[in-house]
Amino acid sequence: MLFWTGVSTVAGALRRRVWIDQKYFQWIPNFYVIMVAPPGIIAKSTTANVGMNLLRPLKEIHFGADVVTWQELIKALSENTQHDPDPREPGAFYPMSAVTFCSDELGNLLKMKDGDLIDALVALWDGKKGSFEKATKTMGKNTVENPYVNIIGCTTPSWISLNVPEYMIGGGFTSRCIFVYADAKRQLVPYVDENVPAKFEQMKQELTHDLEVISQLFGEYEITEEARVWGREWYRQLWANPPPQLTGDQYSGYISRKQTHVHKLAMVLSASQDDSLKIYARHLQAAVDMTGSIEADMPKVFSRIGQNDITRGSSEIVEIVSKNPGIPGAELFGYLFRSLSYKDYTEALNGAINAQKIHCITRSDGPHYYLKKPPEEKPAEKPKEIPDVREADKTRQG
Repeated sequence: MLFWTGVSTVAGALRRRVWIDQKYFQWIPNFYVIMVAPPGIIAKSTTANVGMNLLRPLKEIHFGADVVTWQELIKALSENTQHDPDPREPGAFYPMSAVTFCSDELGNLLKMKDGDLIDALVALWDGKKGSFEKATKTMGKNTVENPYVNIIGCTTPSWISLNVPEYMIGGGFTSRCIFVYADAKRQLVPYVDENVPAKFEQMKQELTHDLEVISQLFGEYEITEEARVWGREWYRQLWANPPPQLTGDQYSGYISRKQTHVHKLAMVLSASQDDSLKIYARHLQAAVDMTGSIEADMPKVFSRIGQNDITRGSSEIVEIVSKNPGIPGAELFGYLFRSLSYKDYTEALNGAINAQKIHCITRSDGPHYYLKKPPEEKPAEKPKEIPDVREADKTRQG
């Protein structure tokens, strides 16, 4: 979560002043980062604002409101259009409408039933060059030049399950999001001020200064030939051997956009290191590593979407048993009696058992429940490894 907060922060500074030109379209470095964790486990909002508060002092960076409709989204973009000098052509100006949204409660920002808002966000993420137009019967046509929307939001698994329709998972909005999931604290810090560096204020000022320098970058990012060689092989293997935990139609949209996520992230990583406007193989490899690191938890984010009360109860039972192995039956029901009737609880429990997610051991004092260990599988044939270029690249650069 700290890493992706940094990504969202640098992306907010870059805006649409940089891009990768693919002729038919552009890759731009905006992100929709969604932090997902149960209440009280992870300081999601605090973490997100660690980065955003470094960005807010920059006058040219515009932040959106906490609550928006699609009309307010388009209005925010049009009101924050700026025309910067275009160094590619003397006397010319480059129009851009860039807004960053930081939402402590994603439900306030995103109304998933607002189809017009979601459709607009889908189109804006794609980085269409030129004008973005949205028309209504009552308001006429709204036009925004070179739009750029960057989002970091915080929410819980229960909000995801109740508000994200099942049909959205296969494509559309969710495949354009980076979901960062956590269900346990990384470390216990009772008093945060005891872990603050000695030169805390100085570090904040220096980081804000770096972001200001980053915000002045302008132009097309060049993908070096060594990066293209590495990227071609990685792309081939992505489709030949997709991540095993992301098989099935519900993840096909994300897989088809992973190359875009990787190149967006490569721009951010390059900008955080220097102002060369070049993407090397090491940037692509690091981007693949970091996107891959969150993919193992993506099924946890989506596991409850499309569930009814009983199937949702089965998922909750498995989660409770995983944290309390050997839990007695009466205690297990005690966790759920407020949300499930005894009849629904019994069906949910049987569902978890029949799915071989948990198993029951009956003792003299009643049933006790444990996670069911999955059968051992033969290891899959290891795909051809793409060479790690980063150490060699560092050597070349001295």
